[in-house]
Amino acid sequence: MQIKLINPNTTASMTELMGSAARAVAAQGTEIVLATSRSGAVSIEGHYDEALSVLGTIDQILEGNPADAYVIGCFGDPGLLAAREITAAPVLGIAECAMHAATFVATSFSIVTTLERTRIISEQLVRNYGMERHCRRVRATDVAVLDLEEPESCARAIILGECEEALRTDKSEAIVLGCAGMADLAKYLEERLGVPVIDGVAASVKFAEALVGMRLRTSKIGDLAYPLPKPYLGKLSAYAPARLFPATAPQQTERLAILG
Repeated sequence: MQIKLINPNTTASMTELMGSAARAVAAQGTEIVLATSRSGAVSIEGHYDEALSVLGTIDQILEGNPADAYVIGCFGDPGLLAAREITAAPVLGIAECAMHAATFVATSFSIVTTLERTRIISEQLVRNYGMERHCRRVRATDVAVLDLEEPESCARAIILGECEEALRTDKSEAIVLGCAGMADLAKYLEERLGVPVIDGVAASVKFAEALVGMRLRTSKIGDLAYPLPKPYLGKLSAYAPARLFPATAPQQTERLAILG
């Protein structure tokens, strides 16, 4: 089984960090293929960053040999539904997987994320995924994504303190880490907090293995059908569905064309 873990930002060191978390939980026989976007922002910390990251994710899904499943390694789950349209393989977002995993081991959880603006985006995801009944609160640490890799930022201590406050004030029973760059903190935090701490990268890998093992594919009926063939103009002409997916939906194979 091959799972392609896509980092929608362009920071390769963060891809490697996510890769270590993914491989630590992957079953024997599961190959984790790492991919870093070649276009977009060095970190994703807002709607604009997210919007421009989607094309890099699409590039990585369409390039190379098709994987058995894909994981989008950003807690905003940017481009998740668009990615599901262009492949029949399962595509998982780390936020959606982390929240679902939390509900399997606790009746309530708090999300601890990075900046205030990403807190608002995470709250939108909580609503979109129907998790309002389980999520007690989304907490921002005001730690920038790239500062997670800088020891002098004291990011680890700040995140631990926010998690402790979540348990004390929110009365949550689990913590969801609201950034892929926190993937290496799950064990450290769980040992100190004494509650489940869910990293969405690890959760996505295990869910991907389960879906592939069950031979489940993305439905191609309805809104997740392949994009309708039509021309695109300007800078996005290379992404036109008419070029990438020229056949009708019932006749389409896993992938009919790749980007030139």
